[in-house]
Amino acid sequence: MWIIIIVAIALVLVFWFISVQRRLVNCDENCSNAMSQIGVQQQSRWDALTALAELTKGYSEHEYNALRDIIAMRQGVNGNSTAKQVDEQEELISKALQGVNVVIERYPDLKANTTYIKTMDSVNTYENQVRTSRMVYNDSVTIYNRLIRQFPSSIVASMLHFDKKDYLQENPATASMPSMKL
Repeated sequence: MWIIIIVAIALVLVFWFISVQRRLVNCDENCSNAMSQIGVQQQSRWDALTALAELTKGYSEHEYNALRDIIAMRQGVNGNSTAKQVDEQEELISKALQGVNVVIERYPDLKANTTYIKTMDSVNTYENQVRTSRMVYNDSVTIYNRLIRQFPSSIVASMLHFDKKDYLQENPATASMPSMKL
């Protein structure tokens, strides 16, 4: 009789452990997926910024070279990237956009260029998509971090080495960045 009770308790504990492990993996994968989405959106923004750099080439060789150098420093963001790496890439994108603003201020006729207008629309669209992806990532991290910190799932999380994830931080420079809208 006691053996049956002990086996039943052991089975309940094993099933509970498996259930918690599966939830942890699910939350971890959601965080990785959200980070990958940010990478995809950032790549689209880099592509649009590269097109803008090419447009500026005809107006200012110096600004074109500066933008090209910034674009060359980019690194890909994927599901294994850290929040710090994403924030560093966002800082580079901000510098590139500021360079484009300098060219626009010096050469106002660039604003009338239809290719420029379409490309800036793309940059703005991708910027909104990155903002949304960042919110999704931070929401996923919140769920994951709560799960690994709450008892009793924290026991399984520590046993299986599920570590706390960092949130993406808002860059103060981008908060005060001038609007790119026409």
